[in-house]
Amino acid sequence: MASNNSKSKTSFDQMKYEIANQVGVNLKQGYNGDIASRDAGKIGGNIVKKVFESYTGNNYNKQ
Repeated sequence: MASNNSKSKTSFDQMKYEIANQVGVNLKQGYNGDIASRDAGKIGGNIVKKVFESYTGNNYNKQ
């Protein structure tokens, strides 16, 4: 079970850095407490949107 957990953490981290790059936020490995709340919200909001879209199988932005 531990290997499955580390695999999902790695996948989540990869998605987080990919989205940060897409929205133009310079996210570095480790501590990122120095980024603005607005930038962290952009990353988190897009993660939620992507997870929701994959769960429902729909792309709600294109409606």
